[in-house]
Amino acid sequence: MKILIIGGTRFLGRSLVEIALAKGHEITLFNRGRTNPDLFPEIECLKGDRDSDLEPLQGRKWDAVVDTCGYVPRIVKKSAELLADSVDHYTYISSISAYADFSKPGLDENSLLAGIENETVEQVTNETYGPLKVLCEKAVEQVMPDRVLVLRPGLIVGPFDSSDRFTYWPVRVKSGGEILAPSPPHEQIQFIDVRDLVEFTLLMIEKRHTDTYNCTGPGYTLTTQQFLNECNNIFGSNAEFTWVNEKFITENEINLPVWVPKEWAGINQVNCQKAINAGLSFRPYADTIRDTVSWHATRPSDYELVAGIKPEQEQELLKLWKKMK
Repeated sequence: MKILIIGGTRFLGRSLVEIALAKGHEITLFNRGRTNPDLFPEIECLKGDRDSDLEPLQGRKWDAVVDTCGYVPRIVKKSAELLADSVDHYTYISSISAYADFSKPGLDENSLLAGIENETVEQVTNETYGPLKVLCEKAVEQVMPDRVLVLRPGLIVGPFDSSDRFTYWPVRVKSGGEILAPSPPHEQIQFIDVRDLVEFTLLMIEKRHTDTYNCTGPGYTLTTQQFLNECNNIFGSNAEFTWVNEKFITENEINLPVWVPKEWAGINQVNCQKAINAGLSFRPYADTIRDTVSWHATRPSDYELVAGIKPEQEQELLKLWKKMK
């Protein structure tokens, strides 16, 4: 298939290009040419700006387009309108954050969506991110009715994830010692390997499926303790976990990736059965752990993770916790 990818050189887009090429698809990129511009010299890259310069897309034809980086409805609508007569199928990558209430488990594709009073807002913040994604979904569907696939992934993880939200944990566990971890240990967590998300995306495009799908995993209940123990087992680490409660975490403003407060627990208990029934599958999360740490090892030796707790801060927090006990 001839597939246009809006973006294509960052985390999700990069994996999408690599796997699509391996499957024999013909790929064209459209982006500003600012991030990793030399990453895929063998494929066509149309340079432009989806807000102000869509001219390179005019007069072209593709079987499908994947929008990996749409955050503002007005801008997403521009792209959809220009491509409406140029593509048969439009995939919009949305987010689990599109839902309104994460206090309860089991959110499915029919759950209440997030809203925003002023729908002209374009500043993307923690508060507006979800509602704007919802408006982007609606904008694409309005322009290309019955030709849109909306995917709502949860936390996307794996190699080349610059957020370090997942990477922090296996890297930290591998280094061993006493680790500050979020209680309760049996709390469920969810995430999806970027490569599994890409495989599902391409499967749905190849089948020309539309509709909306939640995409996170694994396909069974995984707890924080199971995840951290697996990291320990993989690396033969001697890490020991000190479990601190939500009150301690919030009062000390501790940055613990993947963990969420109780009122947000539903974001890690999303129902993805619809996507699983449609073909979403998951590699062993142990493979994701290994591959992420292997990729992390290729970064500069002085690189500091942008998520998680710094070593000195962790030691101070552990001392404080023990003093309070």
